[in-house]
This record gives sequence, structure tokens and C-alpha cells, in this order.
Amino acid sequence: MPSREKFLIFGSPLIEENEINEVIQTMRSGWLGTGPKTAQFEQMIKDYVGSKYAMAVNSCTAGLHLSLISAGIKPGDEVITTPMTFAATANVICHVGAKPVFADVDRATMNIDPKEIEKKITDKTKAILPVHLAGRACDMDAIIALAQKYNLKLINDAAHSLETEYHGQKIGRFGDLTSFSFYVTKNITTVEGGMIVTDNEEFAEKIKVYALHGMSKDAWKRFSDEGYKHYQVIFPGFKYNMTDMQASMGIHQLKRIDQCSARRRELWDKYNDVFKDLPCFIPAPVEVNTRHAYHLYTLLVDLEKLTVDRDAIMNALHKENIGTGVHYTALHLHPYYSNTYGYKRGDFPNAEFISDRTLSIPFSPKLTEQDAEDVINAVSLVLNRYKK
Repeated sequence: MPSREKFLIFGSPLIEENEINEVIQTMRSGWLGTGPKTAQFEQMIKDYVGSKYAMAVNSCTAGLHLSLISAGIKPGDEVITTPMTFAATANVICHVGAKPVFADVDRATMNIDPKEIEKKITDKTKAILPVHLAGRACDMDAIIALAQKYNLKLINDAAHSLETEYHGQKIGRFGDLTSFSFYVTKNITTVEGGMIVTDNEEFAEKIKVYALHGMSKDAWKRFSDEGYKHYQVIFPGFKYNMTDMQASMGIHQLKRIDQCSARRRELWDKYNDVFKDLPCFIPAPVEVNTRHAYHLYTLLVDLEKLTVDRDAIMNALHKENIGTGVHYTALHLHPYYSNTYGYKRGDFPNAEFISDRTLSIPFSPKLTEQDAEDVINAVSLVLNRYKK
């Protein structure tokens, strides 16, 4: 018999009545698209992060794409990023015609290694795009020093890291632009959605225009009760705007962010306590003077102590009715990046070590104590079953 009767979905969000009621109220208001609730959510994120500007968009991918465009990244440029991330991070670099240049990661933190970044800098390099993986802050002192030394833009992929802090400041306070994700599995969700924060007025003004068809700033107000407002198209923009339906969820999700973060920390400590004695590597300790967002709990299965590979462990957990994820298969091993740029296995040994072993397990404030016990029991059972 499996460890539990009902399948436990990986990454299921916690949705409460406040979000549901707000969405219903928005539907009854008649204003469903980008409007006053989107503006309210932007203000809340701006206050939370401490940035001068916050621009809501329909995904973190859109945020990264607009960030690269507003920062002037163009065809022929190079942008250094990590191979240990979701495809969107590198895809957006391709979208602007630039080349994604990968730098290997630190095996313990899984984040991009500043020493490897410097090795990849050329006269074509125009930006560094670090990813704060699973909610852990990158070494921002070292990365900022490189950006200043070589006059590079610094654009953060903080899809996992809204709560993340580095040396007492939110991660959105570092660099030129930072993008967050509110996808369904993230620490707060608007189902689909993202936010860009910056202190740079020029970038903020461009993004406001670029995100809504290139129409002049605040064109969304053209249908408001203030009276019709004509707009002008000043750039061939994109359909990247967030809607009030989405923002209605985010408003209440953000209000509970610290409460949910505390529950994630409880689960993190509970998992660490049990899994440290199993044939796997638990996440590295959180660095001093930083705050981890506890977005993902990633185990690395210890292949030297097991008789099967990571995928077999995942399949076994599925039979125990426990959902899992892989964060991530290293990007340079995917066909597009290997075929287009000539990347191959052996280029980034640390990313490959993680890629072959990483396994994310259910880790959400929605989990009950019984859910957590079921995860612990199933992981313990399966890893011990295949232990050498």
C-alpha cells in the first residue's frame, strides 16, 4: 500500500477565503483587466521591497524580457547567467537577440559562482543575470563588484525570492532591475503574474509603456470614470500587463507572506532533522545575515550510496502518492542550448552534479502535519529501500 491514500500534489498553493471574496468582488465591479487593484498591488510590493517603482506584469518571464529591453540589451550582446535555472531565464536573453553565456554554480548553494562569472566576461558582455535559486540569495557583494568593475547591468531573476534578504535588505534592492514570480507554485500566487522593481525612473517609465502595447503611460486609465483618454503608441510593445483579477489574489497573499514564511521554516527544519541521516544531501545552511525565502526544499540524492538513479527515486515516490519536481535539469543539457551554442556535458560540472541528483518534495504552508509526516515517511522508506 502507498504511504498515503490520496496523491499529494507538488506545489499546491494555499488559497483562503479573503482571496476568493476579493476575486468575486472584482468580478462584480466590472473592472476585470488592468486597473485600480493592480495599482494597489504594485504599491504594496513597492512598500514591501522598499523600491521606488514596481510594475506588475503577467509573468516573471515578461518581467525579465522587459528588463533586458529597458536596459538596452540588444543583438550581439552577451548576458552571463546560470545553467541551473528554469528555461525562461535564458530564453528571454535569446528573445532580445543576445547570447546566454552560462557560468557554473557553487555546488553547495546551487547559485551562480562569482569566480566563474568573471571567467566568462568578454567585450561583448553587457549584463549579469543571477538567479536566487529556491529562495537563497546569491553572493551579491561579489556580483555587484563585478558589475561595477566591468560596467555591466545587473538584472536579478528573483522568481523564487520575494522574501529573500541579503545583508538586511530585500533582494529587490540590489542591482538595476529585479523580477519576481507569482506563478501558482510560488510563495505568493496570482495564478500567473510577475512584478518588476527598480529605483531607476527611466527603466520604470519604459517598462510601463512596453508592457501594454507600447501605449503612452497609464493608458489603462482610458476607460476609467475620469473620462476617456486618448493614447499614443510610442513603441512596438507587448501584451504583458497584469489584470485586476490576478491582483485581487496577490493583495491578500502578500498580507500573509510572513505567516506563510514561518510555516515554511517549520517544515524546512522538520525535513532537515529527519533527512540528514538518509543517503542524500540536505540544503546547505542559510548564510549569516541573509534571509532565505524557503521556496523549494531540494534534496540531492547520494548516487554513491544508492542502487538506482534520481528518476527511479521519483517514480518510487509517485507510487507512494507523493508528488515531486526537478529544479532543474541544467539548461546547457537541453537540446536547444546544446545545439545552438555548442554546450555539452562536462562544461559545467557543478551544475551537472546537481542536475543529476536534485529532487524537490512537497513544501507548502498548505501542508497539514499529516501531509508532512506522509512526505517524511515516504522519502525515508524509498531512500532506505534503495540504499546500498
